[in-house]
Parts: sequence; structure tokens; C-alpha cells
Amino acid sequence: MRKSLKAAAAGAACAVAGAALYGAGVAGAGQSAANSTHEPYNIGQLVKDIDTYYGTTADADGVYLASPDSPYAKDLARIDAEAERYLDKAARTAHHRGARPAVVFDIDDTLLLSLDYEKRHNYTYDSATWNDYVNKADRPAVFGSPELVRYAESKGVEVFYNSGLTEAQRAGAVANLKKAGADVNLDAGHMFLKDKAAPPAYLKHCAVPGTWNCTTVQYKSGTRRHIEHDLGYEIIANFGDQYSDLDGGYADRAYKLPNPTYFVS
Repeated sequence: MRKSLKAAAAGAACAVAGAALYGAGVAGAGQSAANSTHEPYNIGQLVKDIDTYYGTTADADGVYLASPDSPYAKDLARIDAEAERYLDKAARTAHHRGARPAVVFDIDDTLLLSLDYEKRHNYTYDSATWNDYVNKADRPAVFGSPELVRYAESKGVEVFYNSGLTEAQRAGAVANLKKAGADVNLDAGHMFLKDKAAPPAYLKHCAVPGTWNCTTVQYKSGTRRHIEHDLGYEIIANFGDQYSDLDGGYADRAYKLPNPTYFVS
């Protein structure tokens, strides 16, 4: 479930304050909403803090963008540098053992930045406007992430995508990833999206045709299990902006990218 800034102001404030944790690149035990009897963090001040973190600016067309000199960009650069060092070593080790190394990327705010949507909709979520935004296929790349996708490919690592986007949004996602420079393995065999009408058999414990009861963790970890157990890969790294992208196992290492604007439980 996606939760907005207004629904979890104090929780998001903790995310801003914890930017140094994101810079380490490794997921913690979990992510939880605030639950306090004290006055929560002021939303107006929180928005200012988020804008400072992203270095938010509007371009000539009024599109909100993150600054390449922002604390957000610097946190991402630290994560990417560590991830490249790890991928180089882990890929060589896996190939030496005869394994088939793979990486898994979330899409929203891991590869494609949604800051403009969040700003325009005051950090709230609406399925109709979100669908239009995704299918417009014009989101900018998250700094460094397309380069990381191509780096993994260059090391002989199979690239997969594991996203909460739906099958109806597949064309928009593919077009946008190509535009952003992450044009690697964008076929249906490598990009896993939610299909509530006809869920795959490997999710039968929580989804059957027409009935979807999977939590985000069940869906994403179940998909990673499929990649490892059914397709025969070893997931050496898993990248996401939410802890629910990363929890549930089936990856040798998890990298949490910063996102202080919403959380998905």
C-alpha cells in the first residue's frame, strides 16, 4: 500500500533525517509509519526539507527536477560507487563458481524519478493521475541508476526488473526506461509487473486469477524466488527505494535508495 506524505508526515521526516543511512546503501530491518501521541512534524516544514534534500527546481516548462548537486544526488553517488565495486567482485566470483549472476531493480524512484508528480499532487496518490503520469513516459532518470544497469550488463550480470507497476503500464514503463538510458532487457521475460487478472503460478500462495492478496513483500520476494529457483539465476544484488522492495530474501545484497516522499508497506 502506497502511503502519502500527509498520511505519514512524521515517518517521512525520519526518512529525511536518515539520509546518511541511505548513503550506506544497505537496507535496514524494515520501514514503519510513525505512531506517536506527540505533535507530529509540521508538513510545511517537511516539504521545505524535502525540497532542500532534492535541490528541487522547476525547468522552463515548469517540471520539477532534482539538482545534480543536491544531497540526494550525493547520497546516490555514494551508493552507486559502492554497488559498482561490489558488482564487479560478486560477478567475477559467481562466474568462477559457474553460477548465473543477476541483479534486480525496482522502477519507480529507483530508476525513474517521480518528484514532479509528488510535487504537483501535494504528495498524495491517485490511481488515475498516476496512471496518466506513468504512461506519459517522460520521467527523468534517478541519478546514476541507468548507468548502474548498463554497468551490471557489462559485467555479464543478467538484469531483471521487479516493479509494482501494472501490465497496463508496461508500454509506458518500457518507453520511459529507453528514454532514460536503461535500455537493457526490457522484454516481458525480464520485466515483472503486477498482473492481477492473470497472476503467475509462482504467486499462487497469495494471488489467483481475479483475486490478488499479495503484499508488496510477498509479490516482490516471490518474484525474486522465481528468478532464482525457476529461472536458475543467483541474485547478487537487489535495488529499491522502499524496504518492501528488499525484504523477504532471495538476494545476496540489498541496496536501499533514498526516497523521503512516500513509503510502500
